[in-house]
Amino acid sequence: MKSIVFMFFAAFVAISAHSQELGKYATVQDIPYRMEGDAYSLERCKLDIYYPENKSGFATIVWFHGGGLTSGAKFIPEQLKQTGLAVVAVNYRLMPKCGIADCIDDAAAAVAWVFREIEKYGGNPKQIVASGHSAGGYLIAMIGLDKKWLKGYGVDADSIALLIPFSGQAISHFAYRQTKGIKDTQPSIDEFAPLYHVRPNAPPLIIVSGDRELEMLGRYEENAYFWRMMKVAGHTQSFLYELDGYDHGDMATPAFHILKRHVRLLIDDH
Repeated sequence: MKSIVFMFFAAFVAISAHSQELGKYATVQDIPYRMEGDAYSLERCKLDIYYPENKSGFATIVWFHGGGLTSGAKFIPEQLKQTGLAVVAVNYRLMPKCGIADCIDDAAAAVAWVFREIEKYGGNPKQIVASGHSAGGYLIAMIGLDKKWLKGYGVDADSIALLIPFSGQAISHFAYRQTKGIKDTQPSIDEFAPLYHVRPNAPPLIIVSGDRELEMLGRYEENAYFWRMMKVAGHTQSFLYELDGYDHGDMATPAFHILKRHVRLLIDDH
């Protein structure tokens, strides 16, 4: 399915402008979401929160950076500032200093922190959205589809209001495959693949990919299969967008318009 996203940009921009709330925003940096562990865990397992001051009941985006699970650092996306939303930007442990299960577990621990703490900042715990680009998109799909990760922190994955992966892997992540001697061009699906965990009662899933001819490897096609299998499994709130003309890195900028549109629909529905 090929989405002609350019037709919707005018509407997205209008919705984004409508949703902007200029007011004061506060940022708190380097909040630990793990209080114990080895030195590397304590160094990496921190997050920043950006939120509107003197407001309450706002939605929150938990944002995970990309970098192939081996690099990258937390940041507050400029496209999500001054929009009336809170943003929580997460650092997580990186391979090869840890295993892939540690990366996923960190994502779950960070999202669980948001569920526990966001009301203290004025946020609505029923409007927590998990999103991220590339490796970040993979992580949020894993913790949203495979319920065991958040269950370990006392959170039901179905409590996430929206899952919005930007160009995330739906098959087993290539960094993990490399540790098993599997080349990048050989796909595999096991317990570390979001596709392995398709289910009908997952949170609403908004999948965004770059142009299929410009994306990394077969990223669009694996996400298209992910979307199709969610629908076959009986999930009625799966959506797939392909951003024509955008490669793996550039697709994030227009993808934020899609994210904000779906968050606005979430807010309006409540």
